[in-house]
Amino acid sequence: MSAAIPSVACLGVIGRNNNPLHISIFPSYDPTANAFTPVRNPLQFSLLLSSTIDVFDLRSKNSTASGDFGLLHAIDDRLAAYGFETNTGVRMVCIVDMRGRRVEAGGSAGAGGAGGPSQSSASASSSSAAAAARASMIHVGAGLRDAELKPVFRAMQSAYVGLLQNPFYDPDEHAPLGGKGGRRITSKKFGDDMKRIGEGWTPGVTAL
Repeated sequence: MSAAIPSVACLGVIGRNNNPLHISIFPSYDPTANAFTPVRNPLQFSLLLSSTIDVFDLRSKNSTASGDFGLLHAIDDRLAAYGFETNTGVRMVCIVDMRGRRVEAGGSAGAGGAGGPSQSSASASSSSAAAAARASMIHVGAGLRDAELKPVFRAMQSAYVGLLQNPFYDPDEHAPLGGKGGRRITSKKFGDDMKRIGEGWTPGVTAL
């Protein structure tokens, strides 16, 4: 017997000029096909990320402090967008699929990636993943709390800080003074960090 619990469907980074910097998409479990597939295509996810900008702007007007914005909006009965803003105006978005991960009754979880995580990473974290999965099944019926996403945004911010420390990364190329255009983040390490975060998160996980 299996149950469906939340998983990360998409991670996005939006520049301070509201320009897209990065997007990572993660497959969700499809019970009808017994396979993992994204619930939206890249263009649809890009539009969903863009739709959060107005929410960020509205929240920013009502608060001078940057930081965790929590739930930005529920997209539908399955997807919800959560947000975080750095003190430099870079916005990070996590779109959660409330039924994206399959958990067996014994507590083992199957999740995104092309067919799921690699065997080496799965075996290294099997016990913690099982414990998190069991915890998820206990309280997921009550809804997802904003605090559940804090480890995701801490890890995303840490990855972004690491990117800024790269001497070959020029932030101005990605946030032009004119406010239009700008390059996207192409760092493989940053992309790998986003992949690790998206695949590693499940409700109950406290560090990524």
